[in-house]
Amino acid sequence: MKNTYYITTPIYYASGNLHIGHTYTTIMSDSIARFKRLQGYNVKFLTGTDEHGLKIQQNAEKASKNPKEYVNEIVEKIKFLWELFNIDYDIFIRTTDDYHIETVQNIFENLYKNGDIYKGTYKGHYCIPCESFLTETQLIDNKCPDCKRDVIIQKEDAYFFKISKYADKLLKHIEENPLFIQPESRKNEMINNFIKPGLQDLCVSRTSLKWGIPVKFDSDHVVYVWIDALSNYISALGYRNNRENLMDSFWPADLHVVGKEIVRFHVIYWPIMLFALNLPLPKQVFGHGWLLINGNKMSKSQGSVIDPIILSKHFSIDSIRYFLLREVNFGNDGVFNNELFMMKVNSDLSNLLGNLISRTISMVIKYFNGVIPNQTEILNDDMELINSVKNLKDKVTSYMDQLKISNALSEIFNCISLSNKYIDETKPWILGGDKNSIDRLKTVLYNLCESIRVFSILLSPFMPNTSKEIKCKLNYEIDSFDSISEFNGTKAGTIVQKGENLFPRINIEEKLKELLNKYI
Repeated sequence: MKNTYYITTPIYYASGNLHIGHTYTTIMSDSIARFKRLQGYNVKFLTGTDEHGLKIQQNAEKASKNPKEYVNEIVEKIKFLWELFNIDYDIFIRTTDDYHIETVQNIFENLYKNGDIYKGTYKGHYCIPCESFLTETQLIDNKCPDCKRDVIIQKEDAYFFKISKYADKLLKHIEENPLFIQPESRKNEMINNFIKPGLQDLCVSRTSLKWGIPVKFDSDHVVYVWIDALSNYISALGYRNNRENLMDSFWPADLHVVGKEIVRFHVIYWPIMLFALNLPLPKQVFGHGWLLINGNKMSKSQGSVIDPIILSKHFSIDSIRYFLLREVNFGNDGVFNNELFMMKVNSDLSNLLGNLISRTISMVIKYFNGVIPNQTEILNDDMELINSVKNLKDKVTSYMDQLKISNALSEIFNCISLSNKYIDETKPWILGGDKNSIDRLKTVLYNLCESIRVFSILLSPFMPNTSKEIKCKLNYEIDSFDSISEFNGTKAGTIVQKGENLFPRINIEEKLKELLNKYI
């Protein structure tokens, strides 16, 4: 192994079903984790569920269930969704797990003993859906700045965390580590809107709520949800609990992937907690944009969500993964649109990738009885494709290092397009009709098979099912990351299998009628 790599998604709030926006976050993280594994890294990919708080307590009461029963059912649905979308996580953490509770209680007690937490009285604004205490200046039109819903006035005994004590240290860290908060727009927002105006001490416990982790030394209080939830990134690695200690190997985290609406918690509260615990900060927090429908963020309360499970019944998982990864520039908002999605599937997956594989395998079967021929003499006409394929690994790696996943996929599909062009220019169907051109035909078809092998391996982090299907069709044995820059990993004499077309064209007009009101 070259190194270790620790990547996390936010743990998802177990208060209802997840929509395609949540799926987008996790697919993004999964593709990064898979690419790192492909490179040879020892990866830990963390996801999970945040299961405490007032909203869950209230929802459980409405469902006539105790909170643990209520969240157990939701967690099973989330795990099913991640399995459906090929999310290859290493750790699934629940904030109701015993080891996590142990960590949170130990952290809270440690901060209290060190003087970073003190007891007082809280009176102020509270957003129930976001589980957020808010100051007057943070409200927008007297509503929560994140979810735009009404807040309530809350007054109770509480413990407070002295985040103001660490404000200067945090600002210094951000300025000295320009990649800590990405993209740049998120960093500017955090500095100018939150840190420089002055940080106020944070309320970190509740007495009016019972569904939470009890404060060990004051059982009338439960730990405020953000202290609880944020600690998952280190409790999962065995910090201050009886789990295997992975902190030395995997902390600090290489990447926290979060939605832009929760960047504040991850680049202000979380780093300050780590300062107070004398722990290093994560190397990078990336706040991605939202998926929009009709210009608005997906929101269950507003009825504007797309159910990924229903969507998966109409389209392949890899086509959905591809669209989300290719069409949304990581960091910016993106739009999910039925027609745009199907057009992209047809143009890229059917016309380019599917067509390339179908044409190539059909010609290997027609002219060589399904046996991949050997590469004979290489001509100048071959070099554009060969060099492009050999250089593809480095180009894709460069973009993935910058978290430009859409650009990485664009490079792969540019090369796939070049392969189709290579077919059109070399005209293997003409070569196949001339016995004097048989050696030339062998080289052309070998070059195409080898190109497809490389595409298959590089697509595996993004479209894992498709990659496996291509491997079955070409029966290639060498699938290492290092092999894809040599252009010699395909073994002549291998028997190909045609099978079904990977991405049949979609009749968009008919499918739109079928989908009408199905999952929105």
